[in-house]
Amino acid sequence: MLKKWLASSMFLSLLFPTMAFAAEAPTPEILQYAIDGVWVMLAAILVIFMQAGFALLETGSTRMKNAGHVAGKTILTFGICAIVFWAFGFGIAFGEGNSILGWKGFFFDGQASESYVLGTGVPLSIQFVFQLAFAGVALAIAWGGFAERAKLSVYFVFGALFTALIYPFVAHWIWGGGWLAEHGKQDFAGSTVVHLTGATAALVATLLLKPRLGKYNKDGKPNQLPGHNQVLSVLGVIILWIGWLGFNPGSTLTAVNDGFFGFVSLNTNLAAAAGAVAALVVSWIYFGKADIPSMLNGVLAALVAITASCAFVETWAAVVIGAVAGVLTFFTAQWFEKAGIDDPIYAFSVHGIAGMWGSLSTGFFASERLVEIVGVGKPGLFYGGGLEQLGVQALGVAACFLFVFVVSFVILSIMKATMGLRVTEEEELVGLDLSEHGSYGYPEQMKKAGGDVSLQA
Repeated sequence: MLKKWLASSMFLSLLFPTMAFAAEAPTPEILQYAIDGVWVMLAAILVIFMQAGFALLETGSTRMKNAGHVAGKTILTFGICAIVFWAFGFGIAFGEGNSILGWKGFFFDGQASESYVLGTGVPLSIQFVFQLAFAGVALAIAWGGFAERAKLSVYFVFGALFTALIYPFVAHWIWGGGWLAEHGKQDFAGSTVVHLTGATAALVATLLLKPRLGKYNKDGKPNQLPGHNQVLSVLGVIILWIGWLGFNPGSTLTAVNDGFFGFVSLNTNLAAAAGAVAALVVSWIYFGKADIPSMLNGVLAALVAITASCAFVETWAAVVIGAVAGVLTFFTAQWFEKAGIDDPIYAFSVHGIAGMWGSLSTGFFASERLVEIVGVGKPGLFYGGGLEQLGVQALGVAACFLFVFVVSFVILSIMKATMGLRVTEEEELVGLDLSEHGSYGYPEQMKKAGGDVSLQA
């Protein structure tokens, strides 16, 4: 026991040097400072690890000839996001400013500062890493709308502009003390800030890029372009599910609050489970077969929906929210595909529609007990709060969707007119692995296929 105590003390002293000069028995305040800092850092690591989940999910859900490109650009784009968020995004989102944007704290230097509005005892450098992880997830979601047909150069330009001019504004409005925060908008971990923002950008990209070659017949009937590896997709969803235990519970920003982060974890898991079961059952009824990709989308949609409400709703409501999200995502995905919108990994259905539902759900289900604990907004309709909170939630959803849609459309339209967004038909047929990177992600399998550029699987 003595060795374990000494090891723990040394570990905390390295993380928090001020502890080395404290008394032999650290004060409760210093202990809370240390424990909260370690917890938020762990949560940040889990959220960053979600990039691995997105890489596997998106790669498995697309075709073999694009596998290396789809996986590799995940690392590239997170690198771009990190640099731009450090330089500009963090200051706009959380720097002191007005109700629209922050204008202090650019080029964050890692030091404690009064230039930021993040009011918590967690060291600012750890908070930066945590918030960067969220920005990276929003950008990863946006890329779903670009899959299998966008130029590599587009990822550089739009990735930087999204991180500097789109995501941080929404984050400031809701989390940085902006105008929606002043109205009491409830978005505990980002159904609107992260998921709806990323999904709306994905929708704009999908509309401007047009469908992939071979997706639709001349009569407009969609063809299946199945992903090449469902096992990778399943593993990606499992990793994302685990990462969400940093995403939602980590947003408590403390481990010393009567274990409230455990309650948030409980709601998160219950919603995901309900979404998985509901989506699989409804696909079974609709198709006559139990569809695995639909189940995976149901899990993710439920996690997206519960992200806003995980701290505001009771456990029974978490199950309802997750199940509804799974069903909504399934039917909206079918509708978008039939409407001629080729969203390769259903980014807008999973993250956009479910993000809207999750954001609105607190307007129905937020309980008085939990609203008092969190200290944001008012109880929902089903708990005697009337329509006020639901109205605030709807205002936030509408405002953020319109802002992201318009700005993304302007940026991508200018890019389309100047540098172009889409690879040539020949490059798309060959696959982005070869046309953009000079080698296939699966070279042996592609050679066995005889270099068939029309290979679908």
